[in-house]
Amino acid sequence: MAVEDFETGAPTASRFRRSVPDGDTVERNVCRDCGFVAYENPKLVVGSVVRAGSAILLCRRAIEPRRGYWTLPAGYLELGETPEDGARREAFEEAGAEIRLHALLAVYSVPRISQVQLIYRAELAGSFAAGPESLEVRLFEPDELPWSELAFPSVEWALEHEQAVRSGAAPAPFVNPAGETGERFRGRPASFGPAQPPEPA
Repeated sequence: MAVEDFETGAPTASRFRRSVPDGDTVERNVCRDCGFVAYENPKLVVGSVVRAGSAILLCRRAIEPRRGYWTLPAGYLELGETPEDGARREAFEEAGAEIRLHALLAVYSVPRISQVQLIYRAELAGSFAAGPESLEVRLFEPDELPWSELAFPSVEWALEHEQAVRSGAAPAPFVNPAGETGERFRGRPASFGPAQPPEPA
């Protein structure tokens, strides 16, 4: 893997070797000359389940992966940005939407791609329009949601979890459903109406 020089930005892969640094337990990219460790960390994704009354705002992706499938307005957090500011920015970039955030809905992890997702509950504060990364943006009533055309498993989880909070069935924040790592869909929920409280353990 190429690693860039901090000052010049030039690739310096030949200066780095894979080894376990002293006091560590994981193999890293370590500079052959000075011992600098180039840590690689998970990416943070921020987004929101945006409501306009009872309807939910979704974006049809114009980019890969999963071009043409529906998703929440979400994307990578930028350096120097708070998660809340990032969620608002992503809603504006992807859906042309100004939103009001309510609270953190969930923290999901997708280990296969080293991703952590912070998803908020939000309310639409005005109009919306497709941004450059969206083919279209529209509001779906709960019984219209395109479950078979959702882009990622975490979109399905977020829609279910937001409904659970909205109906008073469970408090946020949520995490991945038991045993789920974002590898596959579980299938369309049996119902997307008033959620039932979880069964006692």
